[in-house]
Amino acid sequence: MPHSERPLRAVLVGCGSMSRAWLDAARAISNLEIVGLVDLVAPAAYHRAAEYNLTRAVVSDDLTRVLDATTPDIVFDVTVPEAHTDVTLTALAHGCHVLGEKPLADSMANARRMVAAAQAAGRLLAVIQNRRYNAEIRRLRHFLASGALGPLTTINCDFYVGPHFGGFRDKMKHPLLLDMAIHTFDAARLLTGADPVSVYCKEWNPAGSWYAHGASAVAVFEMTGGIVFTYRGSWCAEGLPTSWEAAWRVMGTRGAATWDGYDNIAAEVVGGTGGFVSRVEEVLVPLLPRENRTHGHADIIREFLGCVRNGGTPETICTDNIKSLAMVFGAIESAEEDRRVLIDVEAK
Repeated sequence: MPHSERPLRAVLVGCGSMSRAWLDAARAISNLEIVGLVDLVAPAAYHRAAEYNLTRAVVSDDLTRVLDATTPDIVFDVTVPEAHTDVTLTALAHGCHVLGEKPLADSMANARRMVAAAQAAGRLLAVIQNRRYNAEIRRLRHFLASGALGPLTTINCDFYVGPHFGGFRDKMKHPLLLDMAIHTFDAARLLTGADPVSVYCKEWNPAGSWYAHGASAVAVFEMTGGIVFTYRGSWCAEGLPTSWEAAWRVMGTRGAATWDGYDNIAAEVVGGTGGFVSRVEEVLVPLLPRENRTHGHADIIREFLGCVRNGGTPETICTDNIKSLAMVFGAIESAEEDRRVLIDVEAK
């Protein structure tokens, strides 16, 4: 079998609940073999191996041992954010490409260390930013990129849900901004094609919140191209929830579009001028032909594997995704210091 056609070998690190999404996707992908499972709690790794019938996989609580024993092409990092740096640096030192869970890292300093290490090693480091691989967000992105609304000026989103997770999120600082908002911030970058310049953020914990720290936030981002992005969100909102994808309104010089976060996208453009307000016309936001970036984890993994095999750059490569991470930490810094913060998006 030619080298390009042999199965790519992967070790999955972190066998908690999220690992099921990865392993479900992996077993549906041809020419991919899970050759190792690692978890600090070894029984969790053995449980996943049995659950997915990975009888030949090397299982351990020691990543280095598994990498030495299996010599994989790729490491899938499904650990907690605090572990991402160590896992990534270890994997890169063993010559592996790395695809990891969001966020890229638990700090901008660690993210930059990881990016620099990947570049020095000549290996790919990318992030499972799965919510941008959604059929409707790709549809809206395609429509906005067509220029139908003219140059974009403003993008607003509302995110209001009330999940009772229990566990670590109930006690963590900045639970909404740190654990969830990166999805929405990254979506704003995808939809506009713009990058962050500055942010002012107000974070608070409303009466009745079941979180120990700020579960609500409002942020105003200045983006490149003069675009303003506003975010309003809460993780303790009871009643009338939005979609987990948020509810969106995008405005350009010639019209506006809305997306409810489900499958309802609407748009209107100026059809004539004169009078007190301009006459507008509804326009169809066309459905997209079948696209290979609409199935979350599975399509991100497929894209990553294709880049490992054939070259190319994954959409969620670390040098780009770090800009979404910078929005998160910029918002946190602004909330903590009650001031406008300039956002440094350089990977360095």
